Amino acid sequence: MAEKTRYTDVELEEFRSIINGKLELAQRDYDQLKMSLMGLDGNHTDDTSPTYKVLEEGASTLSKEETTRLAQRQLKFIQGLQAALVRIENKTYGICRETGKLIPAERLRAVPHATLSIEAKNNERK
Repeated sequence: MAEKTRYTDVELEEFRSIINGKLELAQRDYDQLKMSLMGLDGNHTDDTSPTYKVLEEGASTLSKEETTRLAQRQLKFIQGLQAALVRIENKTYGICRETGKLIPAERLRAVPHATLSIEAKNNERK
């Protein structure tokens, strides 16, 4: 029997459903991070006495830096999921970009935006 070269349309629809679910959650998290950065989440120091405000502003700066990093990471994740949806449309989803072989479905269920098989990922680290 010949080795499978791509996922069936039914399998691609399963992956699309998984990706859309993760995309919805990721977008919600990203929106919360953006609101936090813009100060629209209600956590600010405007009503704090001047003594504590200086301490809180320092902590706020560190918190904003961390929130910015989280937002950037979340945006990258969203972009990866959106790119995976494009690959589903093109029927190239699940094909390792290094080996050209199918990435196991178990890996794609866990990491739906994966473009490398475990084999290729391990070779990349060497």
